[in-house]
Amino acid sequence: MHDYIPPIDDYRFLMGSVLGFDAAMAELSLDIDTDLAATVLEEAGKLCAERLHPINREGDEQGSLLANGVVTTPPGFADAYREFVAAGWPALAGDPAYGGQGLPFILQLWLDEMMSATNLSFGLFPGLTRGAAEAIAAHASEDLKAAYLPQLVSGEWTGAMALTESGAGSDLALLKTRAEPLDDGRYAVSGQKIFISSGDHDMAANIIHLVLARLPDAPPGVKGISLFLVPKLLPDGARNLMSVGSLEKKMGIHAQPTCVMNYDGAIGWLVGAPHRGLAAMFTMMNAERLMVGVQGLGIAGAAYQQAVAYARDRLQGRSADGARNPVPIIEHADVRRMLLTIRSFVEAARALAGWTALQMDRAHRHPDAAARAKADAFVALLTPVVKAAFTDFGFESAVQAQQIFGGHGYIREWGMEQYVRDARIAQIYEGTNGIQAMDLVERKLTLGSGQVANDFFALITADLDTIDGTGNATPIVEKTRAALTLLIDATAALHNAELGEKRAAATDYLRLFALVCFGWMWTRMAAADGDTAIHRAKRQVATFYADRVLPQAQGLAAQLTSSAAPILEFDLEAF
Repeated sequence: MHDYIPPIDDYRFLMGSVLGFDAAMAELSLDIDTDLAATVLEEAGKLCAERLHPINREGDEQGSLLANGVVTTPPGFADAYREFVAAGWPALAGDPAYGGQGLPFILQLWLDEMMSATNLSFGLFPGLTRGAAEAIAAHASEDLKAAYLPQLVSGEWTGAMALTESGAGSDLALLKTRAEPLDDGRYAVSGQKIFISSGDHDMAANIIHLVLARLPDAPPGVKGISLFLVPKLLPDGARNLMSVGSLEKKMGIHAQPTCVMNYDGAIGWLVGAPHRGLAAMFTMMNAERLMVGVQGLGIAGAAYQQAVAYARDRLQGRSADGARNPVPIIEHADVRRMLLTIRSFVEAARALAGWTALQMDRAHRHPDAAARAKADAFVALLTPVVKAAFTDFGFESAVQAQQIFGGHGYIREWGMEQYVRDARIAQIYEGTNGIQAMDLVERKLTLGSGQVANDFFALITADLDTIDGTGNATPIVEKTRAALTLLIDATAALHNAELGEKRAAATDYLRLFALVCFGWMWTRMAAADGDTAIHRAKRQVATFYADRVLPQAQGLAAQLTSSAAPILEFDLEAF
């Protein structure tokens, strides 16, 4: 396997020529510019390439182990995590009030990309910790914040999210874990949770679980769920009454300890109001959904790098003119098609992730309340798109990269089969991609009575109007505008559709939405001023995207606006 090359040049190009990073930082009164941000990302890239990538394969082959109630991570993971914490990386975008560095979230999201590219299992530890810290900061009492946030922000302690039960997957209304109030204001939490990533391990001094459970007086359904902070070690250092029943045996992310957790009267503290736990947990879930989307991007980017290197080295077949034999397979049209398909996703998704991260910073830091609210609404709209589309396209990209290797792609030593296995979970956890699509069409399109989506479409239209006539961007502008029209028409049709019709169309609609967003990013990249190698390459890939990928929008629009009867009226007995 070839070394991983951090995409620092691409980050710098996006910040300097596409996303208006310097102007955005000035608007938010943040003392950082493109040069400094690129320097930070370069250091992060070194850590990922030199420390995390080399232990990725052994971590996959050995996996985390459970013996005598103790979970150990693969060789090198605990040491790498301690170095990660000592260098301050968990605190990168954390709240300075609790020891964080307060840097813009775009740096965090792109660090997540590089960690996902080099060691997806490792990246889950700090990612879940950050989400737990955000939920505690938003909903916990001041005493809990003071007691737990400094160590979570620093990464000295890690976090875990305990939602799923064997009889209650995505339908959290069915969960049965109980929390009994104690005389001192604490609670005794009892029940079993499954699929708990980072539920236990040997990498941190303490593990803070956020557990969904029901109080004795809880009403039925999701309105009766409360959230509890349940630490592995109590404030006096005693071990809490919680244990690992088993480690899940999984298709991928073997180094990540995915636990069956047993809570046997474990001491916990209420986070937020009683029976309002799901709303509090969604703070963490939405943060994780963005992180999971970026996992799909990271895997795709890493797989692309390996596939390009292999395609340059592998000699096989004749040249198109028949004059040379053998030739590097990168000369073959189908190999080039697959490489360009992957690249057209990776670079557009990287840009969209950066744009979304800037909106998150605006939502938290902008001096104007209306601007904060608008940015927050855009993030809410894009969250299911980033989670589902990035992971769908990411998995497809990993499979295409594996295909370029031919039979070698199926053999472990080349590393491609691990990318495929690891990428697959991202389409499933934190809400399956079908659930993300339903969230988009049923909830996010109705934000502000539909005005949020209209404002987003107007923003894209304004960009296309501004760029229109720029010679370098003309092909992508025209085809993105046509796809946007299809999306706007489909949105209007869904607005008046019955619930069953919306759900039947949801997955196709989300993919169409993503294709338009990627076209928008390619338009901005193609229009960037300059004639360097990176500028020329962007314009070439933008043309490929316009001609060979974006036309999928027409088929998707036809599918999702057609009758839902073949889906909804098929006889159940005939399945």
